[in-house]
Amino acid sequence: MSAESIVIIGVNHKTAPVAVREKLAFSGDCSGPLLTLINIEGCRECCFLSTCNRVEVILVADDPAVAAVAVRGFLFARSGLADVEAQQYSYLYQGQEAVAHLYQVATSLDSMVVGEPQILGQLKQAYREAMEHKTTGVILNRLLHKSFSVAKRVRTETNIGGSAVSISYAAVELAKKIFGSLRDKSVLLVGAGEMAELAAEHLLRQGIGRVIVANRTLERAANLARKFNGTAVGLAELTTQLAEVDILISSTGATDLILRKDEVKPLMRQRKNRPLFLIDIAVPRDLDPELNELDNVYLYDIDDLKNVVDANKGEREKEALRAEDIVAVEVVKFGQWLDGMELAPTITALRQKANAIREAEVTKTLSAMKSLSEGERRSVEMLANAIVNKLLHEPMVFLKNNDPNDNPQLKLDFVRQLFGLDREA
Repeated sequence: MSAESIVIIGVNHKTAPVAVREKLAFSGDCSGPLLTLINIEGCRECCFLSTCNRVEVILVADDPAVAAVAVRGFLFARSGLADVEAQQYSYLYQGQEAVAHLYQVATSLDSMVVGEPQILGQLKQAYREAMEHKTTGVILNRLLHKSFSVAKRVRTETNIGGSAVSISYAAVELAKKIFGSLRDKSVLLVGAGEMAELAAEHLLRQGIGRVIVANRTLERAANLARKFNGTAVGLAELTTQLAEVDILISSTGATDLILRKDEVKPLMRQRKNRPLFLIDIAVPRDLDPELNELDNVYLYDIDDLKNVVDANKGEREKEALRAEDIVAVEVVKFGQWLDGMELAPTITALRQKANAIREAEVTKTLSAMKSLSEGERRSVEMLANAIVNKLLHEPMVFLKNNDPNDNPQLKLDFVRQLFGLDREA
């Protein structure tokens, strides 16, 4: 099985708008897709990956071109799109390109946010499900395991995930710089905006101690607080809660400021000047810019956070180039392993044929020379064995030579034809 038998067909955020990706959305259970895919004619192995930004099928096929048409048909079956549109919105990688693409997915080089860690977990889950349904074999098992180790190598040898490149993550990174550990800290979410919610999720991953949600509508506050095992309060309690918390993240839809310098100044005396970190990600702004004039009050608005994100994106791009180099090296290594997979059966077959000829000729010779002593018979056997080994030496060197200018498949075909390894007995 050559590298060309490995195929990846899919749709992602780069090739298709969300309106198209929604039509391809599959439920969380991969049983149906896996069982359908593995029954496609010529499909030997398969794995199915479905996330909010991509749907991909990784497969090993006898006839990649035929399998690709069938897989694309399966992916777009419920979309209502014509075949021409399905080809327009999807991509197909084969051989080394497929291996490189999978490594880029695992290392998040192909993600909407380069360096995000979620995709690796999603790929591992997809592999677990494929293993449970027994749809992977020797090649995909090796390929997927290698993709995980390549991702680990990229995380270890580069800083691709070390810089905040989202507004919510940047806010959390700034909070860590101010407080160090966030484990005993508390956060007050004002409003129920998406970015505030994402920031709260990042804070929870950092071990934040307590979450309080304040909103004009107490029911909405309660719904959001429930996600974080937190407490819901009305917006009227804002200043009361501010006397106790360490971090405030505000993202309301208010048209005017909801918190002013004069309201916070007396609270700082009550807090004994304990640091207060304020994140304003609302447009228009929720928090009075003059709050920054107070001692131990650290206020960042969305423009401040964007500046952090833009600077960090440049850093991630540099790290991404280093990661691409690692991926390129690992793709070559996998190709060498795959070539070895094809090489091993040829070497075995060549040795078996040579040994069979040796044994037959030695047996015929010794049966005609019955007067030989036991020592002489062993000498004949050793002579025949030495001749076979010496004759096989050059073909073995030829097969194992990793000259980059060689075509491994042509070499294998030549040796198999030269020694008649594929002829029927």
